[in-house]
Parts: sequence; C-alpha cells; structure tokens
Amino acid sequence: MTRQFHHLTDPLLRDNPVTVQILGICSALAVTTSMATALTMSLALTAVLVVSSAVISSIRRHIPSQIRLILQITIIAALVIVADLVLQAYAYAISQRLSIFVSLIVTNCIVLGRAEAFAMSHPVGPAILDALGNGAGYSSILLIVAFVRELLGFGTLFGLTVFPSVADGGWYQPFGFMLLAPSAFVLLGLLVWVLRSLRPDQAEPDATPVDSEGAIT
Repeated sequence: MTRQFHHLTDPLLRDNPVTVQILGICSALAVTTSMATALTMSLALTAVLVVSSAVISSIRRHIPSQIRLILQITIIAALVIVADLVLQAYAYAISQRLSIFVSLIVTNCIVLGRAEAFAMSHPVGPAILDALGNGAGYSSILLIVAFVRELLGFGTLFGLTVFPSVADGGWYQPFGFMLLAPSAFVLLGLLVWVLRSLRPDQAEPDATPVDSEGAIT
C-alpha cells in the first residue's frame, strides 16, 4: 500500500514531470496566461493520461512489442479527440482560447512517456495512481505559473479583479511582460532553481572532468 501511495505522491515534488524531468513545458509557455485556461488544460491532460494508462495497462499483455508505440499513440489520439469534443460542447469559449494546444496533448511527452515507461509494465491500479500523480504534478506547476502570470499581467484571478487596473480607475499598472511566452519560461526556470535549491538531490551531477588537483581536464 505504501509503495502504491508513492506512485501518487512522488510526481508532485520529488519526481515532478515538469520541474525534474523537464517534460510538457510547451503547454506551460502557451496556456498559462490565465488560471481558467491552465486549469482546463490540466484537467484535459490528466483525464487523457489516466484513461490511456488504464487502457494500455489492461491490454499490455496482448500488445505485440513491434507495434506498441503505434498502438499507444492511437489510443492517446482517440482520447484527445474525445476530450477536445467535450470541451467544444461544454466549454466552447475556453476551447477556442486553448486553440490547438488540447490536440497537442497527443505529442506531450508526459502522456506517452508514462504509457511506455509505467503502464506497459504495471497492473491497472498502480498505472492509474501513477497517471493521477503525474497529472497532479503537471497541473500544480501550470497553475502556479498561471497564478503569477494572470495576477501580474492582468491583475485578476479566474477573471475576477484582485488589483484594480489604472485603465479602470484603479492603482495597478499591469505588467505586460507576463502576457508574453518568455515570462513563463523565466518563471519555470526560477521555479526549477528554487526547488532544486531546496532539494539538492534533484540537481544533475556536475559531469565536468577534473584531475586530482581539481583542475578541469
């Protein structure tokens, strides 16, 4: 039970797919200008990740190794199409704001990576917990970045005014840089730096060769 619990909790901080494995950062750059789009993207990816892991794990013994990647991508693509259609039906405005990025879940390294690295070699239960953990880890980073970008870029959270802007007669001058993709890259870099400073075990070892006196060779 404890080991299965680790499948759920480890991706949140100790082995986060974004800050440790540096996966799935494209969506973090593109959809984090608001909390609403970041949350929608997080839910969509997590749903696809959980269902695809469950399906692939349940049929893993019947998948020929020669076509396993093709089959995994086909399953993931089918689920992404369903997720996109659900968003268009029930959250059309946000679906339009997310544009092609929901469809690009098919190419997200987290989804295919967990299917290949974990679901293909574990039973359904642990595969679902692993998918939930990685989805939660991905979602937490997106929401942190979106929180800072929307708050500083618009003065709002989920579209609700927190800092009254100058344009509306308030005091806050929105920080326009936060609405540009490079701001997400900077925030992610700072977040990785903070987490690896607090948890040095996550930092990559220095691979620079040195001699016995400490000089670089």
